[in-house]
Amino acid sequence: ESIISLGIIAFKKNKNNIEYLLIRRKNSIGFEKDEQQVVKRLESKDFLKSIQSEDLVSFGFIPEFIGRVPVITYLNTLNEQALIKILTEPRNALIKQYQKLVKINDDVELEFTKESLICIAKEAIKRETGARGLRSIIENSILDLIYDIPTLEGLKKCVITEDVITKNKAPMLSFENKSSKTALN
Repeated sequence: ESIISLGIIAFKKNKNNIEYLLIRRKNSIGFEKDEQQVVKRLESKDFLKSIQSEDLVSFGFIPEFIGRVPVITYLNTLNEQALIKILTEPRNALIKQYQKLVKINDDVELEFTKESLICIAKEAIKRETGARGLRSIIENSILDLIYDIPTLEGLKKCVITEDVITKNKAPMLSFENKSSKTALN
């Protein structure tokens, strides 16, 4: 059996961080001795691409740990479109999980509008949590609704809109008699 380990080290960009170790390393050779010139040349999204194991040791990681990490790479942050794809496209996507949960338990169709998905993605970007934060954003928005759905007689469809995500407003509800309501209480 093979054991695969993945270690993720996250660095925030500030003056006491690894960026300045990279600047020192880049300044050691060449004509750009001015730190400001190197800072301008290093884009915020690009400076970690040139990280090496020596930089991690200089940052404070013990060499025994770094020696056990055979590959060091850089991951780009996810943009809005990538987060929406994560929410909707995989076989076990979060949106599909919630839709199935509500359909199996209460026979109610749960629908997320395109605008609500955009708001969820924007909130994850704002919180700087990426894909890890998507579930908590959705749960904070619809948790009460999930518990209220079984008590709503004749409910057939629930539409999660942008206002549900951003303003904690009630979703659009459709009942068997084809009427539409927007309030839960």
